[in-house]
Amino acid sequence: MNKKLISFVVPVLNEENNIFPLYESLKKVTTSLEHRYDFEIIFTDNFSQDGSFEKIREIAQLDKSIRAYRFVKNFGNQKSILAGYIKSKGEAIIQIDCDLQDPPELVPQFLEEWERGNKVVYGRSISRKESFLKTKTRDLFYSIINFLSPNHLPHSTGEFRLIDKIVVEQLKLLRDENIYLRGTIASFGFRQKGIEYHRRERKQGKSKFPLRTMISFAVNSIISQSIMPLRIATFSGIIIATITLLSIIYFFITRIFAEENWPAGFTTTTILILFAISFNALLMGVIGEYLGRIYLQVRYNQQHVIISDSINDKDA
Repeated sequence: MNKKLISFVVPVLNEENNIFPLYESLKKVTTSLEHRYDFEIIFTDNFSQDGSFEKIREIAQLDKSIRAYRFVKNFGNQKSILAGYIKSKGEAIIQIDCDLQDPPELVPQFLEEWERGNKVVYGRSISRKESFLKTKTRDLFYSIINFLSPNHLPHSTGEFRLIDKIVVEQLKLLRDENIYLRGTIASFGFRQKGIEYHRRERKQGKSKFPLRTMISFAVNSIISQSIMPLRIATFSGIIIATITLLSIIYFFITRIFAEENWPAGFTTTTILILFAISFNALLMGVIGEYLGRIYLQVRYNQQHVIISDSINDKDA
């Protein structure tokens, strides 16, 4: 019987102390499933400044199912994951972080749900050990993005997920400079299933997502998933223009009929200022609408990452 190939994608950034523990954890899981599946592990090294790539090279010499790619610079977490997706050969691809906060033990459940026809299976953390501020910031992020975006994003999800190869084929068509994978995959509309779990505490190394980075990531995610902010600017321009028009009418009528004792030129100056505000608001709204459409068009035909070194590259 031909066994299906399953790919693991592991983004790496300064995780030299976590390479071996993750590999051992994955091997425990894959060994229990090797009667049904073949596996490959793809590491994408996002220009680590420690010994991460050397650690990967060590285990790759013993295990030919491991492939690795090192980038010429740090292209960001999302592009690192996407590069791994594109390089994968599997029927299904499972992304897992190197810090072992997401349990590899959920992989059999992911595969079970995939075999049932779900093209996307994601982990949803129902608890995590982090500060109160981070928790509330995350909750606010999901509330905002689900309000602005036409695509629903499940709460408390991360990059720990399984996707079918058909999803990868769709991702290959995109060339988004600031891609947000969670939202992009959700926008495809494939059948998906969430599995709840308790997220572990990082034992070694430092988080690559401090609060400042998370806020920047959240802003990029909201902008990349929706042109609603531009649409809000358009509506705001219309509202301001309406208020301005009513104000112009008020000043005009008051000047003619109420005989207010205003300084010379006050009415004319006020009307001109309000007209300029109204015109600029409408113009910015129109520009925003066209800018949104340009943004949607330029998400294609752009290279994601540049690879400087590779291990066991099957495409080489």
